[in-house]
Amino acid sequence: MAEAVGRRGQQGGGQGGRHGGRHGGRHGGRAGAKERRGSAVIEQMPWNPPVNIDRPTEPLDEEGVAAIHDGAVRILEEIGIEFLNPEAVEILQQAGCKVSGENVRMDRDFVMEWIAHAPSQFTLTPRNPDRQITIGGRNLVFGNVSSPPNYWDMSLGRKMPGTRAQCQDLLRLTQYLNCIHFAGGYPVEPVDVHASVRHLDVLFDKLTLTDKVMHAYSLGKERVEDVMEMVRIAGGLSHAEFDASPRMYTNINSTSPLKHDRPMLDGWMRLARRGQGLVVTPFTLAGAMAPVTMAGAVAQSLAEALCAVVLAQIIRPGAPCAIGTFTSNVDMKSGAPAFGTPEYMRATQMTGQLCRFYGLPMRSSGVCAANVPDGQAMWETSNSLWAAVQSGTNMVYHAAGWLEGGLIASPEKFIMDCEVLQQIQRYMQPEICATGPDEIALDAIRTVGPNGHFFGIEHTQDRYLEAFYQPFLSDWKNYEAWEAAGAVWTPERAHHMFREILASFEPPPMDPAIREELSDFVARRKIEGGAPTDF
Repeated sequence: MAEAVGRRGQQGGGQGGRHGGRHGGRHGGRAGAKERRGSAVIEQMPWNPPVNIDRPTEPLDEEGVAAIHDGAVRILEEIGIEFLNPEAVEILQQAGCKVSGENVRMDRDFVMEWIAHAPSQFTLTPRNPDRQITIGGRNLVFGNVSSPPNYWDMSLGRKMPGTRAQCQDLLRLTQYLNCIHFAGGYPVEPVDVHASVRHLDVLFDKLTLTDKVMHAYSLGKERVEDVMEMVRIAGGLSHAEFDASPRMYTNINSTSPLKHDRPMLDGWMRLARRGQGLVVTPFTLAGAMAPVTMAGAVAQSLAEALCAVVLAQIIRPGAPCAIGTFTSNVDMKSGAPAFGTPEYMRATQMTGQLCRFYGLPMRSSGVCAANVPDGQAMWETSNSLWAAVQSGTNMVYHAAGWLEGGLIASPEKFIMDCEVLQQIQRYMQPEICATGPDEIALDAIRTVGPNGHFFGIEHTQDRYLEAFYQPFLSDWKNYEAWEAAGAVWTPERAHHMFREILASFEPPPMDPAIREELSDFVARRKIEGGAPTDF
C-alpha cells in the first residue's frame, strides 16, 4: 500500500564523493570545511557506508526458522502464487512449475535449487564510482524516502500534492547528506508532470542532481527501458559495460495476498536479463493482507518473495537479488496501517533470520505512521531503523523523510532522520569498543586519582575533538541557554537547515556532452509519447 501509492500515482550533499563529499573527522563528525566545494552548512560525517559489527537479534530458534521456512514453501507447493503476467507464467511452466491459469505452484527442492544461484552479496556502481555500494554481508546502506504522493514542510504548514520543484529539493538533500547512500524512487511524486513523461523528467533530475545509485520503477516496458538507457548514458557506458555489472536496481512489491502483477513482473524480468539489481518486497499488513499472526505474515511474505527470486534466476542464473520485508500490522480499531510497532520490529528480525537461511541480502525500511515530524514520528522511525540494524538488514529504504505511512514526504523529517542515521553510523565504528592500552587508559586514571578530573589531562586533550559523536541537529544546551537562543524546536531547526542546504547546494559534476546526450534522449522520448499510463 504505502510503497504502491506513489507508483500507482504515475497513472493519475554532501557533494559527490571524490568531488568533495569526503570531509570531517573519522570519529565524531567534525567536518573540515576546506575539503568541501562551497561552504559547509552542517558538520556531517564523511561518506562511509557502515558495516554492521553487531550480532543480529534472532528471536527464532532453529525450530522456529524451520517452521517459517516450511510454511513459506508449503504456500508455494500447496496454494500457489498468482502471476498476472503471461510471459512469467510461461517461463515458470517451462522450467517445471505446476501451472493452472495464472496460479503457479513450485516444489521446495525446486525453489531451493534456483535461489542457490543468487549471489549472497553484490555491488551497485553509479556514475560516480566513489559512490559504489555493496548489498549483502554485513554492509548497511540507507536510501531516501520514495514514492509519497504528497509533500509537507513548515513553510507550507499543510499537506499538498507533490511537485517537480519539491522533488528536486528532496533530491538535493539526497545528494548533500552523506548518510544517504542511494537514491531510491521519486522522493515525492511530481504530480504536476504528466504520468507519461514523469519518469523522464525525474530521472534527468536524479542523474544531474545526484551521483548516487539509481532506482527504476518496474511499471512496464517503456519506463524500465528508458531508465536503463538514461543510467547507461549518464555513466558513459557501452551497452556491454552496462550489462556486465549492476549499475542500478528496481524494487517490486507483490500484490498481497499471493499475487504478482503484470507491469512489475515485466520490469523485473527486463532488469534480470540485463543483470541489474533486483529487490522484491511484499507489502504484507498482518490482519489485512496477511494472517494476523506475525509468523504467518512472515511466511506469506517470504513465499511471495522467493517465487520472484526463482523467476529471476531462471531468466539469468546469478542475477543479483535481495528479499525485502514490509511486514507490519494494521490498527484493528480503524484498519489504518501501523509502523514502528513491536510487531513490525519482530517481523523484521524474523525475516532477517530467514534471509540468512536462504543466503540472500535483505532490505527493510525506516517508517512511521505520524502525520508531521513530531515525537511519534521519531520514536516509530527509530524503532524501525534499529529493527533494521538488529535484523542484519543490508539496504534500508525510506530511511529519511517518510510520514503518514508513506503518503507524505517532508524535508524536516528527512533531516531529523539523518541525525539518527549518523548516530547509527557512529555506533557501528569499531574504535568505540577498542580495548588497547590507550583505550583502557590506566596511566590517565592513575594521573587523575580519586580527587581530580579528566578535562585538562593530556589523554583527554589529545582526543577530545573526535572522542564523541557530534550532532548536526540535536541541541545540547540547557533549558535557559536554549530559551535565550530563541527556544527553537527541532523541526524548526531542521527547516532552517533545509533552506540553508538548498541555498548552498552545488550539483555534482557531469560532463557537458553527457548532459546534452541525456537531454536529447529525454526530448526524443517525449516526442515519441513517453510511456503508457494504463496497465
